[in-house]
Amino acid sequence: MTRSTLLLASACAVTALFAPTRPADAESRYAARPPVILSPDLAAPWVMQLRPSYRDVTGPVVYAPPPPEAPASRYAAPVRHAAVDRQEARRSADDIDPKFLPTEVDWDGKQGPGTIVVDTGSRHLYLVQAGGKARRYGVGVGRPGFRWAGTHTITRKAEWPGWTPPPAMLKRKPDLPRHMDGGPDNPLGARALYLGSTEYRIHGSNEPWTIGKAVSSGCIRMRNEDVTDLYGRVGVGTKVVVL
Repeated sequence: MTRSTLLLASACAVTALFAPTRPADAESRYAARPPVILSPDLAAPWVMQLRPSYRDVTGPVVYAPPPPEAPASRYAAPVRHAAVDRQEARRSADDIDPKFLPTEVDWDGKQGPGTIVVDTGSRHLYLVQAGGKARRYGVGVGRPGFRWAGTHTITRKAEWPGWTPPPAMLKRKPDLPRHMDGGPDNPLGARALYLGSTEYRIHGSNEPWTIGKAVSSGCIRMRNEDVTDLYGRVGVGTKVVVL
């Protein structure tokens, strides 16, 4: 390229640089702008840069729809929902037939003092005492097909016990959790008395309105305050007779 050609190209560039702005280009800065899309996720770091004092936008501001929820993992723990009628769930914990509240009664049975007797027919548990007396509590018992009778001893006691459903129960209800730590939502309630080497227990309940009914899978359930009282009156080795 010759020297004259280079000089001519430079002159054209300088002329273009200082040429007046065309009206169309000057007005385009005031034209309608496309919307600025903001994320609905307020935790996104860049959103903080879009405070009003930092925004240099002339178009409307709209929010993008939230992203779709990720599908639940097939390895996620299943959620356990209590199999309780909604109307029942609204009942007060104090809404219980008075005949199932703790009381002292006369006892003329053959079992001696210190024995626990569970009458599944009347839905009562008796702690036999001296002097022909017994402390009686209301209980919930096994539903049809899950009632049983026998004699065992208490082999273990636990406060706010954890719950691990046995395999047979998981087979019937596969949506149950494999384990639940102890606490107010645990179906074993505040205390548990384990019977022999069986899977049965005398335990509390987070469904006190079921006391006096046959709804369990064989365990004897009590109100939390009642099982706590019984728990403090008996020890490991106590004889338990279920009729």
